[in-house]
Amino acid sequence: MGYRKFSAINLLLLTIVFYVVRAENGVQVLDDRASLVSFMSQITHDPENAFENWNSPDVCKWSGVLCDENGNRVVNLTLSEKSLQGTIAPSLSKLSYLVILDLSGNFFQGHIPAELGSLSRLQAISLLSNRLEGHIPNELGFLHQLEYLNLGSNKLTGDIPISLFCNGTSLKYLDLSNNSLTGEIHWKNQCELKELKYLLLWSNHLEGEVPQALSNSSKLEWLDLGSNSLTGELPSKVVGKMVHLQSLQLSYNRFSSHFGNTDLKPFFASLANCSNLTELNLAGNHLGGELPSIIGTFSTKLEKLNLDDNHIHGPIPPQISNLVNITLLNLSNNLLNGSIPPGLFQLGTLERLYLSNNSLSGHIPPALGNVSHLGLLDLSKNKLCGAIPDSFGKLSQLRRLLLYENQLSGTIPPSLGQSINLEILDLSYNRISGTIPTEVAGLSSLKLYLNLSSNHLQGHIPLELTKMNMVLAIDLSSNNLSNTIPSQLGSCIALENLNLSQNIFEGLLPASIGNLPYLKELDVSFNRLTGEIPDSLQASSALKQLNFSYNSFCGNITKNGAFSSLTIKSFLGNNRLCGSIEGMQKCHRKRTRNLLVAILLSLLISPIFCIAGYPLVLRSKFRRQSLVFNLKGIEDGKEAMRNERKYPRISHRQLMEATVGFSPSTLIGSGRFGHVYKGVLQDNTKIAVKVLHSKADGEISWSFKRECQILKRTRHRNLIKIITVCSRPDFNAIVLPLMPNGSLENHLYPGHGPKHGLDLVQLVSICSDVAEGMAYLHHYSPIKVVHCDLKPSNILLDDDMTALVTDFGISRLVKVADEKISVNDSAVYSFGFTDGLFCGSVGYIAPEYGIGKQASPQGDVYSFGVLLLEIVAGRRPTDVLFKEGLTLHEWIKKHYPNRLEPIVEEAIERCAPCTTIQHDSRKIWHDMILELIELGIICTQYNPASRPTMLDVAYEIRCLKQYLYSP
Repeated sequence: MGYRKFSAINLLLLTIVFYVVRAENGVQVLDDRASLVSFMSQITHDPENAFENWNSPDVCKWSGVLCDENGNRVVNLTLSEKSLQGTIAPSLSKLSYLVILDLSGNFFQGHIPAELGSLSRLQAISLLSNRLEGHIPNELGFLHQLEYLNLGSNKLTGDIPISLFCNGTSLKYLDLSNNSLTGEIHWKNQCELKELKYLLLWSNHLEGEVPQALSNSSKLEWLDLGSNSLTGELPSKVVGKMVHLQSLQLSYNRFSSHFGNTDLKPFFASLANCSNLTELNLAGNHLGGELPSIIGTFSTKLEKLNLDDNHIHGPIPPQISNLVNITLLNLSNNLLNGSIPPGLFQLGTLERLYLSNNSLSGHIPPALGNVSHLGLLDLSKNKLCGAIPDSFGKLSQLRRLLLYENQLSGTIPPSLGQSINLEILDLSYNRISGTIPTEVAGLSSLKLYLNLSSNHLQGHIPLELTKMNMVLAIDLSSNNLSNTIPSQLGSCIALENLNLSQNIFEGLLPASIGNLPYLKELDVSFNRLTGEIPDSLQASSALKQLNFSYNSFCGNITKNGAFSSLTIKSFLGNNRLCGSIEGMQKCHRKRTRNLLVAILLSLLISPIFCIAGYPLVLRSKFRRQSLVFNLKGIEDGKEAMRNERKYPRISHRQLMEATVGFSPSTLIGSGRFGHVYKGVLQDNTKIAVKVLHSKADGEISWSFKRECQILKRTRHRNLIKIITVCSRPDFNAIVLPLMPNGSLENHLYPGHGPKHGLDLVQLVSICSDVAEGMAYLHHYSPIKVVHCDLKPSNILLDDDMTALVTDFGISRLVKVADEKISVNDSAVYSFGFTDGLFCGSVGYIAPEYGIGKQASPQGDVYSFGVLLLEIVAGRRPTDVLFKEGLTLHEWIKKHYPNRLEPIVEEAIERCAPCTTIQHDSRKIWHDMILELIELGIICTQYNPASRPTMLDVAYEIRCLKQYLYSP
């Protein structure tokens, strides 16, 4: 009986406890709900409706929210890549059971709430790629269960809290990269992060030495301290204990090697135990010493070795052949000497080999032709001699061959013509003789440039060379080439730079060269050319720089068109030229005898014409007036209908009248598929008429249809608006409003007329306009569009200097908006894609397009990033590519972050032609240019998945614009 009574009492107590706990859990769920609602209240913009269902009673069914198994407490809040704007509310600290917090890839501003340090159960925090600023809260270091902390790509400042290294004992992944953190890495000996596998601190302003205590983290697999201001000796004792290390990035700091920066052996020896090492980057540290033979003891898993931009001297050790899985070897910009070791020929996996700007001598070993995967070979700026190996023709994967500035002799091997993928061939500044082989001249694969200048070549230009219809630059200057310049060069339709100077060319300069639609620079100086300079050159809308000096040209030169910006320097040594160029002799007036004859003839003919022709003229005039009257009546009758028409009808005849018969004087631009003319309709409407080539092949016809399709369906203040189209079997044209301020390119590189450069306020505003227009195309347009050819010449400026994106001739339709395709999807659907159509303009083309990837929004982001870097650097991307063999991204990154000051100062001076910078404004401009550089670098990252979306970019530039107006 007593037992039963005891059991009943226990049962009653358990029942009471159950309901109390259940009530408490209900209260706790309500608390979690209140915390989330408070968090939501701090969101100022939610373009993707992430909180659309946050009004439902069940918190656990809210998007981005995950509860525990019992549905009692919130354990996971994931709202990544939602384009959210606002601040992170401290109320999240009341989600006491929270395990995962992921708000990455948004636009959160303000500080990281210190209250998050009270979430003792947190195991993962990701606030990557936001706009957070201020210090990292010290309290985050007291989250003892935290394994993953990613605060990368924000605007955080100050020191790294000691607590992150000393109290976060469970940390496995720590990413604080791409911020503005300062000070030293305060990591004391008693601090142990024994579970740490990833430490990413790159691109900050950290100083001091690498702390010895870091060696306690012996499980590290990835250590990236690149692009800081770290000093001291290379951390041999630290990395020597990291047996699991896979990637070590110490580039662009201020490290030194052992024994007064003369001995690399101790550090290289410390890497012998890193048997899993796949990537080592020590570039840009100015390290001294020789390459030790111990380099051969590195892990056989090593794939990438970057030692460029240092002071390493001596020979390349033969033991380098032990790196049997190496794909990239960069030893450029050092002081290496001796010959190229035979061991390099045994590296069968090698894809990119950079040995440029050293003092290597001897012959180029023919065995290099056996490295079958080699896609880039740069041996430029050395002291190599002898002939170019014939075996290079076997390198079927070779895309870039750079041998310039050596002492090479012999002839150009015809076997190079077998390199069907070759895009760049630069053999300039050598001692090569003989003729240009027809096999090499027929390299139709060349897409970037051919440079054979400053050699001893002779003979004529092979006609096969005129078939290079994708090459951007040809430089054959400073040779002994003779005969005439072939008129077929006009077939190289993509050509932007042509230099034939300092040869022995004779005869006429072909007029076809002036018809090249993209030709910007032409130099034919120091030859024996005769005759008149073709009118087509003066009429060209693309030509900016010309040099005709020291030939035997004759005729009258007027200061019009492409010649308006030229000086006498472009015409020196042509004694038979005359004209209006300052310093040039004036042309003599023709004798008056011909004039008198013409007057007498006119006096004789006029009476006859008056008697016989006047009635005809009256009749014709009457008919014309009658026709005009009738047409006017018809037009007046249809005026109301026309006003309702979305696209008015404009006839071919009206376009002919508006453009004076498509006269060359009205030509304002040329493109791959046609020409653009300016005109004025009868109602004084100023228009631009884009006329496609009359012999429209399938590709051109596809381009016309594509552009019409896009312009008709898209509406945004920063996209060009279509007026109408005019289409006949033999004529296709798109009629657009004329933009009075021309293109952005006209202002970045003012050539003719009174145009001036733009100040920084205008440039940031233009960049913001372009970003808004591109974000609309990628995210909000009724049809999702990938532009594929974003560049300054395709950005037009209206009366108010508002930027409009134009030229959708090669754009891709991705998918209709209601299918909600993500712009980050790797598989992009492309309608009407034409195989072989080049996706964009060289210098702006995303690297993934070069390996056959389809057009994607990330490709547009890359092009926009190049545009930002171009604006800051004041250099065309092709100029950098042709002169230095680097992309604009690579050139800027070479100076980032410690050597940007000259670029920034030059940009400040260049971007202030209209605005006088006050002393207190200079810092604002300085910071603004740095922000544009960093955004450009992020947009042009090699990996498409690492680039932001155009929504991210548009928001960032919008913030910069607001800051510039209201600092």
